Amino acid sequence: QVLLVESGGGLVQAGGSLRLSCAASGGTLSSYAMAWFRQAPGKEREFVARIGRTGAARYYADSAQGRFTVSRDNAKNTVTLQMNSLKPEDTAVYYCAAARRVGAGPREADYDYWGQGTQVTVSS
Repeated sequence: QVLLVESGGGLVQAGGSLRLSCAASGGTLSSYAMAWFRQAPGKEREFVARIGRTGAARYYADSAQGRFTVSRDNAKNTVTLQMNSLKPEDTAVYYCAAARRVGAGPREADYDYWGQGTQVTVSS
């Protein structure tokens, strides 16, 4: 059982930056592909970014491409999401997720463990 805890959310003005972190415990992070998802009020949860077990195989949703960067430190059991040039439409609860399966992609069903989420609010 892997426990994931997100942190780093908050209130930021449009154009600003935030760095989200996801700390994992109860398992070896290098055994999992990791991803970030988000859920805005009144909307379904959506994929944001994904990173493979070794830090390779990164890909992003179109909305995040060029502004967000996902990275991981397996030695520290952490995954981060650097978010730059934030927009009001980035406002959401952000979740990190861990997948045991090889080839986990942008589908929620690919992921076995989820954190509780951290709120990101971008003001205009």
